[in-house]
Amino acid sequence: MEPCKHFKVAAYVYAYYLARADDAEIQRGIDFYRQYIHLDKVYIENHRGKVDIPPQRMREVKALFAQNGIQTSGGITSTQNVNGVRKPSYFDSFCYTDPEHRKEYRRIVRELAGVFDEIILDDFFFTACRCEMCIAAKGRQSWKDYRLKLMEDFSHEIVNLARTINPGINFIIKYPNWYEAYQETGYNPGKQKDIFHAIYTGTETRNPVYNAQHLQRYESYSIIRLMENTAPGRNGGGWIDPYGSSDNLNTYLEQADLTLFAKARELMLFNFSDMVDTNALPALGNELRRVDKLVERMGSPVGVWAWEPFDGDGEDQAYNYLGMCGAAIEPSPYMNMDAPAVLFTQSTACAPDAMEKLEAYVRKGGNAIVTIGFFRQMIDKGIKDLTSVRPTGRHVLGNEYMIDHANYTNVHFCRGVDQVLFEILSYKTNATVSDISLIAGEHNFPIMTEDNYGKGRFFILNLPENYADLYKLPLEVIHGINKHLSMGQRVYLGCQPKFNLFAYNNNVYGIVSYRPMTDKAQVIVRGACKGLRDLESGAVYADFLPLPTPACRGDATTVIDEPAEYCFDIRLQPGQYRFFEVID
Repeated sequence: MEPCKHFKVAAYVYAYYLARADDAEIQRGIDFYRQYIHLDKVYIENHRGKVDIPPQRMREVKALFAQNGIQTSGGITSTQNVNGVRKPSYFDSFCYTDPEHRKEYRRIVRELAGVFDEIILDDFFFTACRCEMCIAAKGRQSWKDYRLKLMEDFSHEIVNLARTINPGINFIIKYPNWYEAYQETGYNPGKQKDIFHAIYTGTETRNPVYNAQHLQRYESYSIIRLMENTAPGRNGGGWIDPYGSSDNLNTYLEQADLTLFAKARELMLFNFSDMVDTNALPALGNELRRVDKLVERMGSPVGVWAWEPFDGDGEDQAYNYLGMCGAAIEPSPYMNMDAPAVLFTQSTACAPDAMEKLEAYVRKGGNAIVTIGFFRQMIDKGIKDLTSVRPTGRHVLGNEYMIDHANYTNVHFCRGVDQVLFEILSYKTNATVSDISLIAGEHNFPIMTEDNYGKGRFFILNLPENYADLYKLPLEVIHGINKHLSMGQRVYLGCQPKFNLFAYNNNVYGIVSYRPMTDKAQVIVRGACKGLRDLESGAVYADFLPLPTPACRGDATTVIDEPAEYCFDIRLQPGQYRFFEVID
């Protein structure tokens, strides 16, 4: 099987398998892969839980893969049973306060560094331990602060140890998909990105409902972008597995698709043995050949800049819910003062200079969209100067909506099937405008407000109390939200929820549907164009509907300049994706 041209494919060979498999069994697995996928590399694990693979056996397995033309690296899963004593830690992750645990971990690293030139840590390199040693060492610190410093220090220790064994070693830390909880368990990408030689990213999303992590499927894309912006050029790839999606092969494949649409350099399959003798591997091989041709046509990903600072906390998965409503998101731990639009969530409020940067950004001409969570956090820190909006603590339930953007004279009314609960925001007429409102009885309440400030525009997005209720909003409301989130972008979507948009800086765009039946998305292009061309079929879509243009309201004498917008209707089947280029 020919290798993919634009990304590599790897597999993780875990210790439980090596503890029972002989060379003949491993070779059978290699031969199965060879029928469907070109396997560029494997990461061979020497430790997981109660299992240790001796260095000599690791060398034998390494040699077997090398004989088959497959590159090899080492791997460690940081779970343990030290001296048979249980620690109060989820998944039995190591206790990095305990000298005996640290000694055991150093042994594992020492042995592996003697075999491989590269090591990756599976996503258990964290601590949730609250043993007596940890409680005493923590003292009056928060668990977050104690664990961040603890894991920073131990990261230095094991990387330095590995270098003494093998001076040319490449040491990689893999980060899991639960980015919003990193700081509580000691994951510290703000510091560890400069300690380890590279990072890696978990992109397993699987089922967003029957899983305590409530991971939204768009995260398979967005977390690669977050980690690429964390350590530019040093994010090794994305890591997927079939667990939680074994009942739906399409769900498994879309994890790979979204990982690669985000321009990951390598796709890691967990794990090598569990893919053998399955339908997943043949299907994945066919999918990767298709995606490889598409990736060749993609520029660099773009989207609304979502500032997700290191150790941020709040409104978990908020921008991924928006991504599932067709917004193109580009998350980063850093603020971008030059971005045409920036999204500030409650997590952003954890940055000590968040309010200062927000005010300066809007004042100089930026377009800021802040969520209700960020707004609440900043209510006594200066945000009142940007708007007349105030939280009330009261709530309203409804399913009728009014879209009345301040820069336009046309007003739309629509109705959703289910009612949605929002906080009631008060504001002062003509000091602030409500662009999107919920109608309840003979009253209406803001969902998205707009203010002018300096040379810029300031928007508040009132997320539902349950973020998943975004999926109950009708197309017209999603269109209105995405119009503002996409400022500065060429294309945005008007759609029912459960569509993704992938945008690139070379006029290439992709959409994928998670809808339960065939449905259409409105692909809205800013600026005149001749149509859309399907990258795979070559079909050209030239039929479009011009949308209303800005117009003076009442006695106003000016409008804010905006390019003309043209709407193309694209129909997709459930699970289908299509990529287009704008024809100018």
